[in-house]
Amino acid sequence: MRLKTSLNLLLGIALSTSVFAQEKNLIAPGASLQKISSQFIFTEGPAADKNGTIYFTDQPNDKIWKYDTDGKLTLWMDKTGRSNGLYFDKKGNLISCADEKNELWSISPDKKVTVLMSDVAGKKLNGPNDLWIDAKGGIYFTDPYYQRNYWQRQKPEIEEQKVYYLPKGKKQPTVVDDQLVKPNGIIGSADGNYLFVADIQANKTYKYQINKDGSLSNRQLFVNQGSDGMTLDAEGNLYITGKGVFIYNAKGEKIQHIPVPAGWVGNVCFGGKDRKMLFITASESVYTLQMINKGN
Repeated sequence: MRLKTSLNLLLGIALSTSVFAQEKNLIAPGASLQKISSQFIFTEGPAADKNGTIYFTDQPNDKIWKYDTDGKLTLWMDKTGRSNGLYFDKKGNLISCADEKNELWSISPDKKVTVLMSDVAGKKLNGPNDLWIDAKGGIYFTDPYYQRNYWQRQKPEIEEQKVYYLPKGKKQPTVVDDQLVKPNGIIGSADGNYLFVADIQANKTYKYQINKDGSLSNRQLFVNQGSDGMTLDAEGNLYITGKGVFIYNAKGEKIQHIPVPAGWVGNVCFGGKDRKMLFITASESVYTLQMINKGN
């Protein structure tokens, strides 16, 4: 009886040590969540330029805001095509999921708009939501259907909610996954080898291998949790959003949860002069948090 008790005690210690070993505090020493503003309706799509300045959307108000590396918040663009997810290309153009007319836009630094694509074989996209750009300039984007009050249509023209890849210079995308319920957040690894896509309705996040032609293979369940938006840090940890920010290591183990005082966290990205500032879009607010690791 005493032997069994001792074994159970040792097993309990081992298990608790194992769980503890998976936990990790990635917040910089002494740092805390800083609210920048709460003047918005619903913030989304943060993206950092090459200097670390953050651009993000307030989609219901049809605006893009800028938060620079000196901590100054300014309105950057009005009438943005109802921009949602954003990402910078190598030339400094802001690529936007503009779902007012279900298009992908390229917005130049002087705010000149170029429509990159507007349909798939003559059918309107559901509503481009989030995107990631590979080293070749190709765009991976998710296309879930969320009925908008500024649309005249009441149902989608494309039944499936898919993940697409738009090669650089092309007007028509290829489907890279059509087996998700409602794809949303998306991010690729720095080496260009892997893509992460969240199926927000199925509450799952998947990891894919990126092939040389832009297609995807070897889809694997990464975590049993969906996400609105997501980002990666330089150590390969994945940050996903919802009721706060959840951080998973490269093995898919949850290592930290960052509570955020908001009903919903829509998205995250890294920015700032040293790329260690986590920028969090949380419903009507935006927050910053200094982290130990740099962004991807």
